[in-house]
Amino acid sequence: MTAGLTAAGALFGLVRDQTIAHLFGAGHASDAFLIAWTLPEMASTLLIEDAMALLMVPAFSHALARRAAGRAGLTRREARAQDPVRMLVGATLPRLVVFLAVVAALLVVAAPAVVAVLAPGLPDPALAVECTRLTALTVLSFGIAGYFSAALRAHRSFLPPAAIYVSYNIGIIGTMVALHSLWGVRAAAAGVAVGGLLMALVQLPAFIRNVGFGPPRVRRAAAPRSQRDRDRPTLIAFGVIAPVVLFAVFRQSQVLVERFLAASLPSGAISHLNYAQKVAQMPMVLSLMICTVTFPVVAQAMAGGEREKARRRVERDLALASLAVLMGSALVIGYAPQIIQVLFERGAFSHEDTLATASVMRVYGLGLLGHCLVGALSRPFFSTARPTWFPALAMSAGLLVNIVAGAFAVRWWGTYGIAAANAAGISTAAALLLTGLGPRIIDIHVRRVAAGIGRLAVAAAAACATGWIAGPMIPDPLLSAGLGCLLVPAMFGATGTAIRALEVTALPDQISQFTQRFRNAR
Repeated sequence: MTAGLTAAGALFGLVRDQTIAHLFGAGHASDAFLIAWTLPEMASTLLIEDAMALLMVPAFSHALARRAAGRAGLTRREARAQDPVRMLVGATLPRLVVFLAVVAALLVVAAPAVVAVLAPGLPDPALAVECTRLTALTVLSFGIAGYFSAALRAHRSFLPPAAIYVSYNIGIIGTMVALHSLWGVRAAAAGVAVGGLLMALVQLPAFIRNVGFGPPRVRRAAAPRSQRDRDRPTLIAFGVIAPVVLFAVFRQSQVLVERFLAASLPSGAISHLNYAQKVAQMPMVLSLMICTVTFPVVAQAMAGGEREKARRRVERDLALASLAVLMGSALVIGYAPQIIQVLFERGAFSHEDTLATASVMRVYGLGLLGHCLVGALSRPFFSTARPTWFPALAMSAGLLVNIVAGAFAVRWWGTYGIAAANAAGISTAAALLLTGLGPRIIDIHVRRVAAGIGRLAVAAAAACATGWIAGPMIPDPLLSAGLGCLLVPAMFGATGTAIRALEVTALPDQISQFTQRFRNAR
């Protein structure tokens, strides 16, 4: 069910991007909106996908473990009064809401300065400022939605969190279609604000049912002060929050670097980068679904001292996620022109825009494995009670590579240089995280994992070359891309079997086991 909702969210994301391309093309208006969209993209990484989840899923997992250990001998009323989960919510959620509301208000006021920092070379920033004031509201709504998602995942409730991007994209699409004739591209920015609100609302009933909003008032009388102090979360401590926040900021700053460097390029460069990145990252998003679902399992295994169970789960996740993202990378690289033409070439989006976007997407595809591994490897680092600084340091090294390479390459290769720098930076961070996980957190077999990923990469290269050659042979782009969805996985599987990639040869048995477990669950 999580896979279905995640895929549906990605599909609606494509429809959203198609609508933006159809209504606004790839020019000044779309560039202005995409600059304003930088705030929601950053907020999404910090408050939904990375920082909030990496902080709050382990926090709720440990609170659930304390709840299970401390309920013996208590009445139901006493258990509710001393519930570590409700105490965690009461101590963190109100403060989070107040803090994010203040940040959102400051961003609305400081929108001109924000645009000047994000895109100093933009010829006419007025439209971008107006859009930024609308998208800044997502700081609050994304924060609440991310908090709800982390709490529900820790409680093994995955469907409402998986539905947030469906509701988000429906909100954007509906608002754009309804208001674009009146507001122009501002309708897209308003849609982002509406979609953020829907992300929180779609999870609210499940959060109330599974978690609740805090302990009853009798808590102070029922629990001794020493116990309250012991159970009160200390997430506001700098040493706990800073490593996670800095990791998320450094990771998302790659987008800031791209938009900063592309602002001085001809009109449409930011749009080409955005469309290419959104489509190219779909395999990465779907592959990370595996790690998103199993992250609470790893966190609870670490909380219970079951390190061997955590190691097996992490190694399995890395294998499956790498297989999924590399197969998807082969498809988006091999059939990039056909995919972009089918998805976007209509309305204000011209054939020249298709060619430019497809070329950039092929370069982006080289970094998809790095993006996937960073997302998968960062979760075990933050599954312990106290996060480590190593992921932030690894991401800072990757960001430095991205900045230096991008500043040099943009002068010679424009958008292609920016995309190549992104791939180099994220791949550097992924390599550092892979080699650093074993000695610090979970003792995975790094060489075995790396060798498995290497064999999958060989299979992906063969499948990609096959698609690159076969794609232009069929003039109709829809038919060509459709056949590519069959040809690329077939070549990937055949090559993987020939070189004895264990992740490929074991896949049929894993699918059979999963199907049997699904039938038993039903």
